[in-house]
Amino acid sequence: MANFGFQGQSALTLDAKGRITVPARQRDVLLAEAGPQLTITKSTEGCLFVFPRPVWNVFRDKLMALPMKHDGWKRVFMGSAMDVDIDASSRVLISPELRAAAGLTKDVVLIGMGSRLELWNAGAYAEQEAKVLESEMPDALEDFTG
Repeated sequence: MANFGFQGQSALTLDAKGRITVPARQRDVLLAEAGPQLTITKSTEGCLFVFPRPVWNVFRDKLMALPMKHDGWKRVFMGSAMDVDIDASSRVLISPELRAAAGLTKDVVLIGMGSRLELWNAGAYAEQEAKVLESEMPDALEDFTG
């Protein structure tokens, strides 16, 4: 599996058909390391997780190995998972069901989170970020000196 190191954020616009254009910095890494195949699914935070297919495959295997008492979580992630490809114009179609689940309308934010990307409604992300900034910083980060 490729070692993805996604970071940074990009303000994007959903087009009338529900597509986003993948920014060049993420697209180039994706195409070089994993090809055009992505899997998009719901997250636990109100956004969408966007996985390169090799990363999704590892996540899916871990998910499916959980005991039956966790079938609810399997349904959340597996039941909403959509396989998509980056098209020739660098766009990705977000299904109507996933757009509705994350409240995606026009203005969205794509955020690099290491091995995955997150796709947020721009307003919801601004609110979530404000809450985080008001909270206490983890000790491990507070004491970090480089």
